Order: sequence, then structure tokens, then C-alpha cells
Amino acid sequence: MPHIPDAIIGHKEQREALKADIASDNVSHAYLFHGPEHLGKRTMALWFARELLRVEKDPEQYMQIDHEIERLTHPDFFILDQLWMEETCEDWNVIAKSSNIPQVHREKAGAKTDTISIDDIRELQQRLYEKGLSKYRCCIIRSAQRMQESASNALLKILEEPPQGLVFILTAASQSAILPTIVSRSRTLPFRRVPEHELIAMIPDVPADDRQFMLALAQGAPGVMRSLGDDPDVLRTHRLLKGKAAAFWQARTLADRLQHLTPLLERGEEADRLLLHLALTLRENVLGLPKAAHALLELLRGLNTNAHRQIIVQRFAVEV
Repeated sequence: MPHIPDAIIGHKEQREALKADIASDNVSHAYLFHGPEHLGKRTMALWFARELLRVEKDPEQYMQIDHEIERLTHPDFFILDQLWMEETCEDWNVIAKSSNIPQVHREKAGAKTDTISIDDIRELQQRLYEKGLSKYRCCIIRSAQRMQESASNALLKILEEPPQGLVFILTAASQSAILPTIVSRSRTLPFRRVPEHELIAMIPDVPADDRQFMLALAQGAPGVMRSLGDDPDVLRTHRLLKGKAAAFWQARTLADRLQHLTPLLERGEEADRLLLHLALTLRENVLGLPKAAHALLELLRGLNTNAHRQIIVQRFAVEV
């Protein structure tokens, strides 16, 4: 279930702007929070939704409002987050922890991709015109760049004539990934990486060595810092991958280099983490940096295509 923190790490300027909108009764019918992953856009969206649903409510009702938002049962709160996908995410109990928009139509159609279709927006639309109990009703769409063109156009029609009091909060990796006409009808707030001194406040009891390692991994993202602090196994895995990445740059034979790159042959989290550590360890060792950096950049570009991964990885091992 989503948790609404009272203290949000970083993004003070964005928080103050949203508070000012409420205080001046100048709330937009649509907001777009955009920026890299794990910076806290979804967390801020949940916080803002809570603040809106508290408007004109008695303080003694606040706890009940928070409880209903966290359990996704508040009648004026809608969120489209995790999607049902065949063979990937079929557990309704898992989906219900982050989304409260009906998705049975996805199961009937055998949806296989993490894209928001026009049918998803239509299901959402049916809920939006119900009579609300609060001054504002809130609808969060996480990673709105997942919307297909037809879904974006369907959402645009709602934004052109929004129901009274309805506030959309969209999050996206970048503003350019969203239909320009949706952007033009939204109040946009950019989210940037959080300074290290604010991230350190999240891990006051962590040893200095681990703290510096975590800061390097987080790259200014509170979400990454939180996951590292909450799960020692994840931190341990990262240390192992850092060793593998460092060993790759030091390897003298092609066979050794290819051995260290084995995780890259398959798509997945381990491959993504190894790529991160290849970049971080390269930054620490500046010898031969221009040539190696160019090769690593070409590797990243190649792995983002449908080209044969083994050939791309082998070419990278040879070039460095």
C-alpha cells in the first residue's frame, strides 16, 4: 500500500509551490511532475493528493483520510500505477497495492506490455464522473509516458473539459515524453536530483564507508537511497557487482573481460546494475578514460536496441 510521508526528502521548492496553490485557491486541474526515476515524484503526488483531500475537512478527519488513501479506498482518490500483464504481473493482490482502477479488461485481452491503453483510460473515465465527497478529487497516473497515443488523446479530451474539482497528477520521466497538448494544459514541476547532505539525513546510523558507497549509487535519488538502506541484501549485491566491474576494467585478456560481462547477456535488473557499476568504476579510474568511455556509451546504445546482445557485449570487450 502507498505510504504518505510527513517529511519528504528534497524538493522544497516544489512543495512550497503546491502549498501556495492550495492556499490561494489556485489549484490547476492537471499537474505534471517530471524528472528521472526514483527522485520522489510519486511520493510527492501522494502527499499532494492528501493535502487536497484534506481541504475544508476537520483536523480530526485527517487520520481517516490518510488511512483511506494508503489503503486506496478513499472515494475521491484514484491511482493508475502497476498494470496487469500476462506472464509478468498477474497477481491481483500485488496490483491492488498500488492501483485502484479496474483492470479486468487487460486480463480478458491478454495484455503483455506495460503500456497504458485507451481502454485503461476509459475504465478510469467511468470513475471520474462519480459524485465526490470532497472539494477536490484526485487522480494520479504514474509514469504517464507509458500511455499509447490513443490513450493520450482520450486523456486530453478529459483535460479539455474536466469534471468540477478533479485534479490530475501525472508523473513522467521527462516532459518531452508526454503529448505536447497535455503538457500545455498542465502545471509542470521539474524534479531534480537531491543534494547529498539531504540524502545523508536518511541514513544517520550507517557506517561512513557504506554511506559513501550508497551516495555514489543513489546519484541524488531518494528512492534508491531508501531501497539500499532498507535491504542489506541489495547493498551486498551492489558491492559484488562493483567488484565485478572493477575486475573487468583491470582484466588483461579478452576471455577474462567477457567472463565479467556475463550478466549483460540477459536483460534484467542485474544487467542494469552492472552497467551502473561499469560507469562508476570507470569514473574512479581515469586511465584510458576517453576511449573506454566512448566504448561504454556505444555499449549502452547497443543494448537499448533489438540487436544481438552477445555480439554487442563481445564488441565492447574487444574495444576496451
